[in-house]
Amino acid sequence: MKDLNEIKLTTTQRKIKEAFNFESVEDVLTNYPIRYDCYEALPYSEWKIGETLRFEAITLGKSRSFGYGKKTIVHFEVMVEGQVIDVIIFNRPWAKTLPGQHVITIFGKYNGHNKFTAINYDLKAMKDHKPFEPIYRNKADFQQRSIHAFMEKVLSECLLEQEDTMPATFIDKYRLLSRTQALQSIHTPPNKRALNQAIRRLKYEEFLRFFAHLYLKNEDTYCEEKQKKNIKNDYIQSLIHQIPFVLTKDQGKVLKEMIQDMKSTKKMNRLIQGDVGSGKTVVAGISLFACVSSGYQAALLAPTEILARQHFESLQALFPKEKKKMMLLYSGLNASKKENILNDLKEGNIQIVIGTHSLLQSGVHFQNLGLVIVDEQQRFGVQQREFLKAQSDGVDFAVMSATPIPRTLASSLLGGMDVSTIQSMPKGRKAPITKRIEENSFRSVLKDIQSLLDKGHQLYVICAAVNKNENGFKVRNVYDTQKNLAKLFPNYQVGMIHGQMKSQEKEKVMQEFYDNQTQILVSTTVVEVGMNCVNATGMIIYDSDRFGLSTLHQLRGRIQRGNNQGYCWLLSDSHDELTIERLEVLVKSYDGFYISEEDLRLRGPGDILGLRQSGLPSFILGNLIEDTAFIDQAKLDAKSILDHPETQENQTFINSLLKERLKHGYS
Repeated sequence: MKDLNEIKLTTTQRKIKEAFNFESVEDVLTNYPIRYDCYEALPYSEWKIGETLRFEAITLGKSRSFGYGKKTIVHFEVMVEGQVIDVIIFNRPWAKTLPGQHVITIFGKYNGHNKFTAINYDLKAMKDHKPFEPIYRNKADFQQRSIHAFMEKVLSECLLEQEDTMPATFIDKYRLLSRTQALQSIHTPPNKRALNQAIRRLKYEEFLRFFAHLYLKNEDTYCEEKQKKNIKNDYIQSLIHQIPFVLTKDQGKVLKEMIQDMKSTKKMNRLIQGDVGSGKTVVAGISLFACVSSGYQAALLAPTEILARQHFESLQALFPKEKKKMMLLYSGLNASKKENILNDLKEGNIQIVIGTHSLLQSGVHFQNLGLVIVDEQQRFGVQQREFLKAQSDGVDFAVMSATPIPRTLASSLLGGMDVSTIQSMPKGRKAPITKRIEENSFRSVLKDIQSLLDKGHQLYVICAAVNKNENGFKVRNVYDTQKNLAKLFPNYQVGMIHGQMKSQEKEKVMQEFYDNQTQILVSTTVVEVGMNCVNATGMIIYDSDRFGLSTLHQLRGRIQRGNNQGYCWLLSDSHDELTIERLEVLVKSYDGFYISEEDLRLRGPGDILGLRQSGLPSFILGNLIEDTAFIDQAKLDAKSILDHPETQENQTFINSLLKERLKHGYS
């Protein structure tokens, strides 16, 4: 099979390859069009006012042009089915030289009364156009014809070499196109039916491969057995009685599931998902102490020092009667103290350790680790999590996430991982008030912000970029914003934090904000997790249209940690209808499960499910909300393939999965 580097490309095509970061032929072939321009014509009698359409006509050779500064307007007349149409086109001065009595194809909007606004045109008949012209996503402002030429070059040289590893049983059963036919039809569809068939085949294959990868992963990792942990129910009740509030129904249910897992012979592999402020930490704390009561050690892994310290202090406050030896491990500790903690862990003197990435260093050893809980699981890679699980044969494992996976998808997509959901919120919990501001400036709410600061509260200001013109986008950046706000609010300290800073620098900045030494913190999304600053009740988010709904929801969760009302202002000057619809979801709802469903519906899967971090392939065509029929069937078929590896066609498919795992690191 030909390698992408073996194909002779022009200079422009090589630039396209680099700009799109194409590394293989497969990368190019799965660069599907984002939409298609349709060249199917409507008869004149079916034209409707305001409709965008394409038609073939004859030029009449009559044109006139007007100039307004740098803008030009050209009027010309064409004949369509005996009707004279007056066409207007902007900024195409050469249109005034159109020859008479020439066939032309025009695309644009019908204004009624035989008047038409053209977007573009060419001097070819409709039959000389492809019925569907693919439009690809663009980078570095390449022209579509250049991208088309690149795609056609790779398709012509490599398409027929593609191996179809899907079992013929399913191709025949569902009357699917071959992989070659599907790829050909999605890039150059001869008609709408062929395009739909191509999408159907490729979409089904995405889900089939996903679930097959998932089941292979589960077979490797999660079918192990362990010794039961001897946990007394009376002890669990004593822990619950120490808590200064009543557990919600969902908290009680999830705690019961955790305890049952530890008491069983099957290793726990559980996702604890709950919205911001739903009370996951208290469930984790009881589980950690329960594990220790049965003679094991337990560990809680957090992504930042601030969050680790908050967990440590919270557990001490929630369970004051517990005498278990609990320690905090993080990179900022001096060498001698860190060494003592590592020695005590190895000797079993420390029963619960709460730490950051420092828990993942090679010198960390436990005497008898029984439970690992990872907070904000998407912040850690697969190999990092496996390091702790490999510390002992009896390790139960749970991850916590404040990014809820839609209820209808959680069990389907996570397969072998059990899912516990805390959906109900503790009584009295306030939701922040969220407002959409139709400008990328907070001047219209300046009085509100000034009032918030004057009352002694603190403010987050979120930017989409660290530096000016980052990634070519003109968005507010951290450095310029910090300087401007320092001038605007001279009586307050304005801090700055972003992901390019060293860990110790970030921890210092966050601690200063936590201690109210800094009143305004300008930041990127690094504060999405790890900040529990009760006094911070306001948040400004510049260029909010640049973020996914789930990210925005996580961010505003930072400002409702106490009893005071929180306020979040979403700034965006975008007039795009879809963007406005997305942001209005946040204005109307604080339900993270509903928001994640809307995020998937409006934006696509992206990384909302942490698929890349979980060691599983993501989707290109598959829609997790709309394609439930594909999902359900693909799950059954993937299971069937792995249950019958003895057939040649199933073995070929499984072998292709193993190669994929090796190449992309899904294992």
